[in-house]
Amino acid sequence: MRIAQLAIAASAVFGSVLAQVPQIAAGGVIDAAGFTKGQAIAPGSLVSIFGSGLSSALAQGDTVPLSIALNGTSVSFNGVLAGLDFVSGGQINAQVPWNVVSSGTVNVVVTTPQGGSVPIAVPVAQFSPGIFSIPPGAGYAVAINADGSIAAPAGAIAGFPTHPAKIGDALVVYANGLGPVDIPVANGAASTDALRHTTTTPVVLIGGKSAQVLFSGLTPQFPGVNQLNVVVPQVTLGNSVSIQLQEGGITTSSQVVIALGN
Repeated sequence: MRIAQLAIAASAVFGSVLAQVPQIAAGGVIDAAGFTKGQAIAPGSLVSIFGSGLSSALAQGDTVPLSIALNGTSVSFNGVLAGLDFVSGGQINAQVPWNVVSSGTVNVVVTTPQGGSVPIAVPVAQFSPGIFSIPPGAGYAVAINADGSIAAPAGAIAGFPTHPAKIGDALVVYANGLGPVDIPVANGAASTDALRHTTTTPVVLIGGKSAQVLFSGLTPQFPGVNQLNVVVPQVTLGNSVSIQLQEGGITTSSQVVIALGN
């Protein structure tokens, strides 16, 4: 579905292209949904890596399982190669391998034909919740109405159908970093072969009120992307109603919102 692809594409920020040894920026490995600096990353989740010389050209992954190399660029986490969604000179979007440590730190290295970056130690935790939004971290959530539109004001996102959700509607929300799932899945693979639930269900807050969670797991078609099916509770209507996740002691940003109307 074209709208669902926003869950990945929204976190792509084009960077400069220079032929140089790759360098990861300080604090430059962050979750690809909320772009939350300083928050640990979680196994299986998508991350964005910022720096310089990360690729000689822009390239978008178009295979599932994800390729471990795009345009000659690869990324490793403690020596385990990661699946790649996107590379450019200044940014990489990758999936953290499921089989890295779930606590402590992991060494991240970007390798190109020009060489390997200095390893960067990045904190890892079992959970690193985030909601994909447009733009990342402070915008309309990729929260899909039953008709396939995004729960945002009409015309709010150029090129995509949008309209406010209603109280009692069930929304499909694309998220990141929700932790382990009940059926193992290979690194870079999608979840089309089985319905995978997260072993822990996050609390979903809409307008500050707890929403019923009908499903928490992996979305079938997009490697590393979580899916939440939630019911909109009775809250005050508006064009900027916060939607947040609580898991692992983390509450996501209140600046990610949906639109609710009659």
